[in-house]
Amino acid sequence: MNTTGQYTVVRFTPASRIAAAVAIVILIALALAPWWAGRADMRLLSELFLYMALASLWNLLAGYAGLVSVGQQAFVGFGGYCLFAFTMFLGLSPMAAIPVAGLAGALIAVPVAVLIFRLRGAYFAIGTWVIAEVFRLGAAQVSALGGGSGTSLPVSIVRSIADSRAMREATTYWMALGMVVVVLALVCVLLRSRRGVALTAIRDNELASQSLGIDIWRAKFFVYVVTAALTASVGALIFLQKLRISPDAAFSVNDWTAFVIFIVVIGGIGTIEGPIIGTIIFFLLRETLADLGAVYLMILGLVAIVIMLRAPKGIWGFVRERTGLDLFALTRRVVERRPAAGQNTENKENAHEPQAT
Repeated sequence: MNTTGQYTVVRFTPASRIAAAVAIVILIALALAPWWAGRADMRLLSELFLYMALASLWNLLAGYAGLVSVGQQAFVGFGGYCLFAFTMFLGLSPMAAIPVAGLAGALIAVPVAVLIFRLRGAYFAIGTWVIAEVFRLGAAQVSALGGGSGTSLPVSIVRSIADSRAMREATTYWMALGMVVVVLALVCVLLRSRRGVALTAIRDNELASQSLGIDIWRAKFFVYVVTAALTASVGALIFLQKLRISPDAAFSVNDWTAFVIFIVVIGGIGTIEGPIIGTIIFFLLRETLADLGAVYLMILGLVAIVIMLRAPKGIWGFVRERTGLDLFALTRRVVERRPAAGQNTENKENAHEPQAT
C-alpha cells in the first residue's frame, strides 16, 4: 500500500519543460527577425503578436473571470488616442507614452467597472459595447486630434523612435514582441498566484467559490482593471505602428473584438494555449483567404461553427482532453514518487528472500 511519503507535489511536467525550452528557442529566433525577415514579414509578425496579446487578455477576462465583454475596443482606441495626445501635446516620447497610456486605461476603467458591474450576463456584454460607442463618439468630438476624420502622427515624433526607417520598423517589431511576452508572462504569474486560484474557482463554479469566502466582485474588478490597462498599452502600440488614428478605426468592434473573440473561441477559452493557437490559425486563414472578399468572412464563421460543434472547448481543449498535455505549468499535481533504480532492485531481491522462521 502506498503511504503519504511515497507521493510528492510537482508543478512542472515533462511536457511543460519541453515547451519552455522550445519557447526560448522560438523567442530567440523571433528576436533576430530583423536580420532574416523582410519588412512585410516583420509587419505581419508584429500584427500577429498584438492580436495574440489582445486575445490573451480577453481570454483572461472572459475565460477566467466570466466577464464576456464585446466592448474591449474601447480600451484599444483609448490607448491609441492617449498615445497621440501624450506625444503631441505633452511631449512624451512614444516609448514612454505606451506605459502611460496603460496607466490611463487603468484609471478610466475604475469608474467604467463600477458602472457596468451592476449589469449581468447579456446586459453586461451590451453595456460594454455601449461604453465603447460612448468612447468613439467622445473621440470624434476632440478637434485637436482631427475629430471624426482622425489625424496622423507628426513626422518629428515618428523620427524620434529611430533615425532610419529600417531601425524604426525593427524597434516597433521588438516592442510588439516584447508586449506579447509581457502579457503572457503577467497572465501566467497572475494565474499562479492566490488571485489566479480564485479566478479558476470562479470559472469552474462561481456559487461554490463564493461559499468558500472568495470575494467575487473584488476579483473580477481587479481583473477588469488590469486587462483594461494592458489592452490600452497594446492599443497604443497598434496605432504607433499605423501612424494614423481615427474614431472608426480605433473603436472598431470588428477588428478589435469580433476577431479576438473568434481567436479565443476556436483556440480554447479558459486556457493560456488557446489564444496562441487561435491567433496562428486566424492569421493562416486570413492570409490564405483574404482575397476572397466577403466569402472570407463567411468561411471564418463556418470554421467557428464547426469547431464549436465538434470541439466546444476549442482546439486546445479538444487536444488536452485526449492527451492530458499542459504546456503552461499553472497548477500543482500530486504524483507518486518513483524509487531509485538501485532501491527498486534491492526491494525486488529482498522480496524473493525466504523469510526466517
